[in-house]
Amino acid sequence: MRAVVQRVDGASVSVAGTGDDPSAAGVVGEIIGEGLCVLVGVTHGDTPEKAAQLARKLWSVRILEGEKSCSDVNAPLLVISQFTLYGDARKGRRPTWNAAAPGEVAEPLVDEVVAQLRALGAEVATGRFGADMRVSLTNHGPFTVIIEV
Repeated sequence: MRAVVQRVDGASVSVAGTGDDPSAAGVVGEIIGEGLCVLVGVTHGDTPEKAAQLARKLWSVRILEGEKSCSDVNAPLLVISQFTLYGDARKGRRPTWNAAAPGEVAEPLVDEVVAQLRALGAEVATGRFGADMRVSLTNHGPFTVIIEV
């Protein structure tokens, strides 16, 4: 699993409504104040154990103001699935997505990261898996790290 983690002063994710359900449009996840915006990618071979390991790392990594962790200050997290983290653009002009796990594998593992964070006591907002999302955030720093487990 791979996560791009940004220290933020607030973040939100919204989705557009579909022709079938235009009422589904709007903000689906939001955190206010200091916290982390986390884009999570899943590759082949990732497991629920790796999801739990990533959750523990996200909850305890000391990247907030004053070298604090989310667990230290009860900071919220916005977790968003992001298959493009496993895109490969080394050859040609078009990335390939061969390393990204298919949705039926990835979705339960992203859900497991969220469940494990909540079990640790975290306040977690989420995007909507597979949706065309718009992410808005204020990156504090700027501060961005990549975490792989």
